[in-house]
Amino acid sequence: MGAIISDDSRRLLLVRRGRPPGEGLWSVPGGRVEPGESDAGAVVREVAEETGLAVAVGPLAGTVERPGPGGVVYEIRDYLAEVVGGVLVPGDDAADARWFDPGELPRLPLVPGLLDALTGWEVIGPPSGSSATG
Repeated sequence: MGAIISDDSRRLLLVRRGRPPGEGLWSVPGGRVEPGESDAGAVVREVAEETGLAVAVGPLAGTVERPGPGGVVYEIRDYLAEVVGGVLVPGDDAADARWFDPGELPRLPLVPGLLDALTGWEVIGPPSGSSATG
């Protein structure tokens, strides 16, 4: 489960993973849903642990499946969320946390599939120079 958070300037909040999987790569804040925890509860907890921010959880942005160790497949549900308090400070397993303009994302070392998911869910527009038609 993950949180897609943007600010008033339409920048996205990303965290640099401090531990495997994805150590050193940028991703949306998120993590595992604990037993008995709702997705919304997990979003609130994980965002607070990784960024120091309090959020209000909005609608589901989309779902992806990613391979895990031992042939397991993880279903990851990402929700839109809005900051309602706190101070941005990386914590828990986040080595860094920053706001990025969507145009910066193609140049970042992102977790696999993140840019495609954000574009496909229309959270951000297609990367500059793409030949999208429609």
